[in-house]
Amino acid sequence: MSNYNYGSTARKINIQRELEAPARKQQSHTTRKNRERAKHMSFGYVLFLLATFLVAGVVLIGYVKLQADIVALTEQVANREKYLNNLKVANDENLCRIESSIDLEEVKRVAIGELGMTYPEEGQIIMFQSSGYDYVRKVDSGN
Repeated sequence: MSNYNYGSTARKINIQRELEAPARKQQSHTTRKNRERAKHMSFGYVLFLLATFLVAGVVLIGYVKLQADIVALTEQVANREKYLNNLKVANDENLCRIESSIDLEEVKRVAIGELGMTYPEEGQIIMFQSSGYDYVRKVDSGN
């Protein structure tokens, strides 16, 4: 509703509504004093709020930086894993290429024909118990 009055007549006051409206309680002096104090902030309280906001800001900035570092490290690990997998694939391909290029019959021919190697005879094979190591050394006693 507009407060502007058109013409020269005064507005009508609705007395009935004002009578039915609940009466306001008078506030005590202590309540008024506390509400007034709550409206104004002291210098110490403002400094406390400022310090709190600064600490919260530093913590949040540190948290965001840590999250960014974690993402960067995760990407770095993924890149290195990809590089390692590429090296493994290349290594496996080279191994297959080398193994396929070896002619075992040619090796056998050179070993027997040119180097004079022979198959072992019955008394030359020595059986022993392995101690779990990867290799065994035989020390010849001069026989």
